[in-house]
Amino acid sequence: MTEQNLPRIVVIGGGTGMPVLLRGLKNLPIKLTALVTVADDGGSTGRIRQDMAIPAPGDIRNVIAALSEVEPMLVQLFQHRFADGNDLSGHSMGNLLLAAMTSITGDFYTGIKEISRVLNVKGKIYPISNENISLCAEMVDGTIVRGESNIPLQGKQIKRVFLDPEDVTPLPNAIRAIEKADLIVISPGSLFTSIMPNLIIPHIDEALRQAEAKIVYVCNVMTQNGETTGFTASDHVQAIINHVGQEVIDAVVVNNKKIDPEIQDVYAYENATPVVYDTDKLLELGLEIIEGDIIDDSRTMIRHDTNKIAKLLFSLIQK
Repeated sequence: MTEQNLPRIVVIGGGTGMPVLLRGLKNLPIKLTALVTVADDGGSTGRIRQDMAIPAPGDIRNVIAALSEVEPMLVQLFQHRFADGNDLSGHSMGNLLLAAMTSITGDFYTGIKEISRVLNVKGKIYPISNENISLCAEMVDGTIVRGESNIPLQGKQIKRVFLDPEDVTPLPNAIRAIEKADLIVISPGSLFTSIMPNLIIPHIDEALRQAEAKIVYVCNVMTQNGETTGFTASDHVQAIINHVGQEVIDAVVVNNKKIDPEIQDVYAYENATPVVYDTDKLLELGLEIIEGDIIDDSRTMIRHDTNKIAKLLFSLIQK
């Protein structure tokens, strides 16, 4: 198969779940594109956003690291976070480099492209928007919360999330990637604060509804305190439907392997529990259910296995 004819997989997301998918997918014979959230406002990212009024670099940094093919020491340098005790305290080297390259080139996306070239990134990385945006949430009790990092701290049930400003312009390349894709994957991750900010961008939601590609949602394995407490798999899907429409998701990927009770006990301290895969309700939503053993058994924290999930997703475009 020639380079031109390779299947196109687009992954949409952010947080810790997205890089896991990308590390496995980058080794497959595909054209890979990552569409990444820019709504993060915590830690180093938040300080840089405040000082420079640029889109959030943190999730982009992690995706660059995941797709980079350079010496491990260079990736370690890129991901290095400065220790306490100086003006750089808490800053990530990669965030600073992205900020610096944005300043040099005058454009956030161009900065990403240049750093991707230097770090030999495999695939394409697009911020979902080139604008500085904030994520807000309306809670079930009517409270409005501003700021991605503040939303999970409220301990309240989230009714909906929205952007400020609401008339955000998506990156044109992101729209084109969705239109040309053979498979679109919504990655696991913090549902309301890492995944949803991508899907609710104006015209992105429309592009997803009109996409010819199959759209697959890789469901989280554990609930997240302050965000998806008590959520089943169908609750995750229903939240996406409530924000962007019934016709967006075609299939959902779920883990079918029992989670070690000892690991469950560790998560219980964080008020997190395994996501219940309520098959009947998923079928009622008209979804294809794709089950598999997709957890990394070698880790003490629950994470998707980068190679297992990549193999599973690749199999969907081989059929």
